[in-house]
Amino acid sequence: MSTKTVFTTGEAAKICKVSQQTIIRCFDNGTLKGFRVPGSRFRRIPRDQLFAFMRDNGIPTDALESSKRKVLIVDDDQELVELLVDGFERDGRFEIRTANNGFDAGMQVKEFRPDLVVLDVMLPDINGKEVCQRVRSDETLDAVKIICISGMVEQDKVSDLRASGANDFLQKPFTVDKLLERACDLLEIERMVAG
Repeated sequence: MSTKTVFTTGEAAKICKVSQQTIIRCFDNGTLKGFRVPGSRFRRIPRDQLFAFMRDNGIPTDALESSKRKVLIVDDDQELVELLVDGFERDGRFEIRTANNGFDAGMQVKEFRPDLVVLDVMLPDINGKEVCQRVRSDETLDAVKIICISGMVEQDKVSDLRASGANDFLQKPFTVDKLLERACDLLEIERMVAG
């Protein structure tokens, strides 16, 4: 099941195992926070609000918990990969897979359908730009966010990557926390407060 950041009242009802009317009533009286789709009457509930509502009302949140974000980490530097995997796992809201070359990355994106790809620009076989273009040329992967990482700094290369479909760029060396912050922002989930 793919992880959603925003739910309809029907979906929220299913997750909470209550009737849709209950969800609508709670939404309308403000116990369940959300927003209306501009120009329509549709109600939408952000994931964190639904989580808070479930917690406050003693509804088990495991139905929400099972929907982890999928992250694919693509880098041929094994040490860095382990470091990043460790960081995402510590956060606890991610399911992680790794690839160490562009070909493998392409296969994994199609099969694993990640929400986010952390992509090293300098891969042994094809460059990150090409991977971005491949992901972007597949309409079914529109929702995939891509953060490129690289030690190279030329601005024109960075704008090239953005033009190829990268959502964000981080220059090496960077901290795992920094990457997690960017990942959370892109996936529109709350940053975890370190502590």
